[in-house]
Amino acid sequence: MATQVSHTSTPTAPHAERHTAGPGSPAELPGRHDLPSPSDTARLPAEEIRRLSKTLFARLDELEEGTEAHAYVRNSLVELNLNLVHYAARRMRPQAESWDDVIQVGTIGLIKAINRFELHRGVEFPSYALPTVMGEIKRFFRDTSWSVRVPRPLQELHFDLARATTALEQAHGHPPTRAQLAAHLGRTEAEVAEGQAVARSYLPASLDLPVDGADSDDTLADHLGYHDPDLARVEAVHVLKPLIAALPERERRILALRFVGDRTQREIGEELDISQMHVSRILTRTLGRLRAELDTKR
Repeated sequence: MATQVSHTSTPTAPHAERHTAGPGSPAELPGRHDLPSPSDTARLPAEEIRRLSKTLFARLDELEEGTEAHAYVRNSLVELNLNLVHYAARRMRPQAESWDDVIQVGTIGLIKAINRFELHRGVEFPSYALPTVMGEIKRFFRDTSWSVRVPRPLQELHFDLARATTALEQAHGHPPTRAQLAAHLGRTEAEVAEGQAVARSYLPASLDLPVDGADSDDTLADHLGYHDPDLARVEAVHVLKPLIAALPERERRILALRFVGDRTQREIGEELDISQMHVSRILTRTLGRLRAELDTKR
């Protein structure tokens, strides 16, 4: 995956920091000794995570950005709140092979939320951070998950339908109808149908897929169009246009009379007041020149 977390933003274990003496050093951070190791963070109750986060956010406001102490506190906040990233990732239901990428992208969103959070506003950090984390994951899916390019509003509708389907299945005990999904999301049934159809853009069927089973030689490609030998003429005509335009006027007129007007050489000679033999020589010379130039451009 192209997106990577920089070394300055990558969460590090609190106990792995090198302790230095001096005011504001990691060894003197409030709440430092209360922080668990990264392996224990997932088992902390939510209330304890919020308490420790508030303590560290208060200290973060007092530290100068770019210092070792500031990075230590921010990384500790990332470690404490990684559960938000896992929660957001589970809601998006990624494919198994993309789980690590989704976690990394969600962690970037978490770091952005930590950098922007203001403790004095009185908002709980999980409520503030979750939309940012979800937004980063959604952008990741929009940019990488679709095999066929789909407009962004339809991608958003697809994700909304996935969440609504799960919620309505749990509420009613059966898959929701299109009408129920439309009422739940405030959409029309036609919009819901369009949103459901774009799901096929994730993994479109291969043209080599057998139609009647794995042992069949009949593939989808056999039913989609056919070889048109005249397609080669399209390229030839496109190349010939500037070559014909560069011919002298009389040669262009003779070509037009012969191949567009379907006139005979004798009729062309009578119209131009020249002999049939002269017309033949002009046609032979002109067609030979065009054929040679056409071969050099292919």
